[in-house]
Amino acid sequence: MTLPKFTSRAMDLSGIAAAAKAPPVPPGASFVLDVDESNFESVMQLSTRHPLVVELYSPRANAQALSDDLIALANAAAGAYLLARVNVDASAAIAQALGIQAVPTVIGVIAGQLAPLFQGTRSKAEAETVIAQLLQVAASNGLVGRAEPVAGGAGETDEADPRFAEADAALERGDFEVALAEYDKILAQTPNDLEAKIGRAQVALLARSAGIDPASVLARAASEPESADAQLAAADLEVLSGRPDQAFDRLIALIRETAGADRDAVRVRLLELFEIVGPADPAVLKARRDLMSALF
Repeated sequence: MTLPKFTSRAMDLSGIAAAAKAPPVPPGASFVLDVDESNFESVMQLSTRHPLVVELYSPRANAQALSDDLIALANAAAGAYLLARVNVDASAAIAQALGIQAVPTVIGVIAGQLAPLFQGTRSKAEAETVIAQLLQVAASNGLVGRAEPVAGGAGETDEADPRFAEADAALERGDFEVALAEYDKILAQTPNDLEAKIGRAQVALLARSAGIDPASVLARAASEPESADAQLAAADLEVLSGRPDQAFDRLIALIRETAGADRDAVRVRLLELFEIVGPADPAVLKARRDLMSALF
């Protein structure tokens, strides 16, 4: 996959904060949009807020299985990106402008820059892997906004989930301690609430990283390789800087060298960072395999 080059790999903390405050996705919400000449330009503008995956297809191409898989993946991603579908038979001008030679063709769009993903059919697993790579590039460049649902079931609403109101207000004030306490209250009632788990992990990362000096953090980690605190702080910094693979390697190496409560504390932090980066991210998939090897 050929991806565009970007000038910065630093992750925007304000984007993480916004993601932490995002309301839960309504049941039945859709993140799939039909695009033609009338709305193509406006949809492309959305790529400055979150990634786009564009499927250029034709009903004559006998590739409905791929379309069904892309739709399922987009809705399962719950706003990590928006799937824009273009019927080239009805919108030939778009295909011509993009230089499309055959369908199906799938491309990514990040901040207005095109990233060819693949041409022809792919399995669902293959498509998911390629899209995960696109999302990793987006996150590495601070593009961590969430797409808004374009359609949904009866549960769809524009109102934020009231359970998160106090945490949202605290986060707006920059009061991470209160925000964490509010997330803990939610998780005490609903321990398996994925939105609350991710939100808490993101806020905890922001709280730990507030006011740090990156050079000092990395210098301490280099000079104190056996210090769990030093390595954990460096891993936080690497995730925020768009280098999750380095963060994961650092903590897995520490797990191999520690035991007991220290080892468990590092493992728990690593799992929190997995949630922040995202379960489909290639760095997370690799690190999970490495973690299993380190533990067993």
